[in-house]
Amino acid sequence: MHRIVTITFSPCIDKSTSVAALLPEKKLACATPKLEPGGGGINVARAIKKLGGVATAIYPSGGYTGRYFDHLLEKEDIPVVIINSSNETRENIIVYDDSTGNQYRFGMPGTPLNDAEWKACLQAVKDIDDIGFIVASGSLPPGVPLNIYAQLARLAKNKGAKFVVDTSGEALKEAADEGVYLLKPNLGELCTLAGKTALLPADILVVARQIIAAGKCEVLVISMGAQGAMLVTKELAEIITPPDVKRKSTVGAGDSMVAGIVWHLSNGHELMEAVQFGVACGTAATLNEGTQLCNKEDVELIFDQLKIAVQ
Repeated sequence: MHRIVTITFSPCIDKSTSVAALLPEKKLACATPKLEPGGGGINVARAIKKLGGVATAIYPSGGYTGRYFDHLLEKEDIPVVIINSSNETRENIIVYDDSTGNQYRFGMPGTPLNDAEWKACLQAVKDIDDIGFIVASGSLPPGVPLNIYAQLARLAKNKGAKFVVDTSGEALKEAADEGVYLLKPNLGELCTLAGKTALLPADILVVARQIIAAGKCEVLVISMGAQGAMLVTKELAEIITPPDVKRKSTVGAGDSMVAGIVWHLSNGHELMEAVQFGVACGTAATLNEGTQLCNKEDVELIFDQLKIAVQ
């Protein structure tokens, strides 16, 4: 089994609640909020824990909210490397409108990091031995250079680790230009990688193969929401479609997918099965309300259904 490390430059406390109806200019009574530690790599580490595995989460933490964030991860028994930050860890708010079934997600600005803080995050990765997978996921806060994931890609190569990236915008392009093991873009992010504003369905595989041929990654897992994911390598091109489920929330579904793929690969399973497992994890996450991630029982049930469907 290979050691897994996740790195998150913009962690947050996710506060989720619900109201009877979301109305303007009214004092709205909220349900008791649920507070969970969030951010791309944090969620990946938490989902791997739920699956029965272990991943070490590296992240910056600052202020009162940072201390409470650390406490939330400690309660979940997640191994961590905490980089002290001079600014407060951010909070996000998710509100569910009972009257319409709509969910509203309010993302606060990322907590700025100074040079010493983001460099300390990189050093923390360097200091860990025997890493099999490095997972970098999430947005970048102010102060962090856009080529930070490209720097991590070089670091991963030096350590002989597989580097997995789930981000967007210029940071995604910088990482791809350096070359990584696995990218997990959605369709919009695939357009960014291709330098296009839109893609026709018939163009997706062509563009994916061009990205791989250019050496930007070995594996592309293109997230397609309720339609599942497309796995593309030099040799493979498969769409993994999950069973229909009653979705309550899509928060954390992408992170759960990444967690499932990496966890399954780290246990020696082949790529196709690992992506099936990841799709099962992402689908399982949508069965839960708010910011909850996948749970193992749902994952195993959906994974069994996926395996039967491809036989």
